[in-house]
Amino acid sequence: MSDLSLTNHMINFRASILIPGLDKLAAIDGPPRTTPAETIMLTIAAQESGFASRYQKLTGDTPGPARGWWQFEQKGGVQGVMHHSATQMAAAAICITYAVAFQSGAIWRALEGHDGLATAFARLLLFTDPQPLPTTPDAAWNYYLRNWRPGKPHRATWAANWDAAIAATT
Repeated sequence: MSDLSLTNHMINFRASILIPGLDKLAAIDGPPRTTPAETIMLTIAAQESGFASRYQKLTGDTPGPARGWWQFEQKGGVQGVMHHSATQMAAAAICITYAVAFQSGAIWRALEGHDGLATAFARLLLFTDPQPLPTTPDAAWNYYLRNWRPGKPHRATWAANWDAAIAATT
């Protein structure tokens, strides 16, 4: 995907998925929608799923353990958000809002097809970190590594994803 194409894709994703999901989360007293949150969330979605699949694809398109644009695992990010003191209440409230049982299996299964829930859980995972949201690509990379704990991080695509996210949010 060219840089311009990636930026345009992010602009559309931001308008149709990210902003509605973040606004719904803020409406139930979750974290507010901010430009730094949008920027890192767009970057992470590009990094994790490439906006190409709502489930992790293993060899031969076999589904892996991660779901949603931000690639959450049931026993990783899902349970982390559900049980963290800073996010437990908002996670339960957003599940009620979207009629998803507040159970890790139900949430994990719903993330693949429910963009609002996936957006909320990604934002809530960021909210578990006591550090301020990053505003530079290097700080964002470290934030991503610390919070997403990717199994095979690939730094080579991070700068282009960050730049496209910056362009999409300004």
